[in-house]
Amino acid sequence: MTTLKEIADLAGVSRGTVDRVLNHRGSVNPKTAEKVMNIVQALNYQPNRAGTALAAQKKKYKIGVILFGRSNLFFDDVMRGVRAKADDLKSYGITTITRRVDFDVNAQLTAIDELVAEGINGLVLAPYNDTALRGRIDELSDSNIPVVTINTDIEGSSRLAYVGSDYYQGGCIAAGLFALAAPGALSLGIITGSDSVLCHTERIRGLQTTLAGSYAHINIVGVAENHDDEIESYTVTRELLAKHPQTDALFFTAGGIYGGCKAVTESGMHPRIITFDEVPTTLELLKNGTILATISQQPYHQGYHALDILFEYLTSGIRPENELQYVAHSIVIRENLSEHMAAGNGIKKS
Repeated sequence: MTTLKEIADLAGVSRGTVDRVLNHRGSVNPKTAEKVMNIVQALNYQPNRAGTALAAQKKKYKIGVILFGRSNLFFDDVMRGVRAKADDLKSYGITTITRRVDFDVNAQLTAIDELVAEGINGLVLAPYNDTALRGRIDELSDSNIPVVTINTDIEGSSRLAYVGSDYYQGGCIAAGLFALAAPGALSLGIITGSDSVLCHTERIRGLQTTLAGSYAHINIVGVAENHDDEIESYTVTRELLAKHPQTDALFFTAGGIYGGCKAVTESGMHPRIITFDEVPTTLELLKNGTILATISQQPYHQGYHALDILFEYLTSGIRPENELQYVAHSIVIRENLSEHMAAGNGIKKS
């Protein structure tokens, strides 16, 4: 088992310097700190858990969590994962403070300021893709408050890691499903959340790229934003179908599925519908045949793992091996719905 002394000897520094690097205490030359962390990772150093627990209890770390609003049922499952890990961390004296905010950059910035004022040492964030928020993440990092993005990432920021699905790949999968469902021509409408949320725009990009490269017979007739709101989704879906009555397929990139499908039912049309996530209302629509398939992205695991990454970094100074921590996609159709639910996959965990 690797010891602090061995790391110190290899790095040519004192044990105290290694301790300061691992526990973010005091000032260490950046090149020295990088050298120490490279050795730590190369040797797969695992700190003594009892010592880690004692150190964490003395530090009384606080971790903030900011997810999208309460109307977004997907993030209910993410929050369950957060709370499960938060319960585990209580024994280490770690407090978790959570916030749910709307699709609004100012709301997120305000929530961050509130959590910083409460003395957080790290932050889990589902970020709005905006330059102001990117700058705020960089400021937090410079202040030794690491940020882990969850479910959706933000380009060019100094966040510690991202936990979530490869959303571009998710769009590619959706394109393939539409092609399998209808080998002939399709007129496809897209209902998305926001062009300021990276996971939504990347899913569309993955879909468009795959259609252009392999399935040119599928034509996108329109794109509408619903901001993950059921009422707005009902309205914009109804408008899209009225404007493009030839629509025979719909792709929901995010939330608002129930409201959108209500508009579909009232229209009397029967488009092939593919969605993301496995919230209860979506599973019911899948079960009754309204939705053809939904693509799962393990929300419970996202919440649990994001908090775990911050815990390891705060208490041991260990970064995740890969900054992109992708969860697996799984395709759920009516015929494998019961098997999927029985397996858990973040749906029925308690």
